[in-house]
Amino acid sequence: MNKKTKVAKVAKVARGNKEVKRGKKPSLTHLDSRGQARMVDVGDKTPTRRIAKAAGRIVLSPAAFALLESDSDSPKGDVLAVARVAAIAAAKRTSELIPLCHILPLESVRVHFSADKSAVVCEAEVSAFAKTGAEMEAL
Repeated sequence: MNKKTKVAKVAKVARGNKEVKRGKKPSLTHLDSRGQARMVDVGDKTPTRRIAKAAGRIVLSPAAFALLESDSDSPKGDVLAVARVAAIAAAKRTSELIPLCHILPLESVRVHFSADKSAVVCEAEVSAFAKTGAEMEAL
């Protein structure tokens, strides 16, 4: 996948998979006609199974990465286990932490970490049966 295709895919996902016609400016769904913030009305939508995935790369200093890889006992315990629990807790509280997000009945949250040179890659997958997507919970 070339960079242009990747950017187009990201833009498409950011628009909720809706195609925007060339020349037409996309609108922000969380703003009303006067530009005031609002929560999107999903009352008429039918609940469906929603699965969202997100990934990020967390770059560490060489010293921090060496400690992580050494499997030495951290005074805080297993660093990645604590991070996994924090990620799951954050997904469960997304509507409290991010304004205008709907409360979702999450069915599962999976978080996986892997080492990549001087970074940790975090991959999350969230599923729910709801009227709106779970992308923010996965992030």
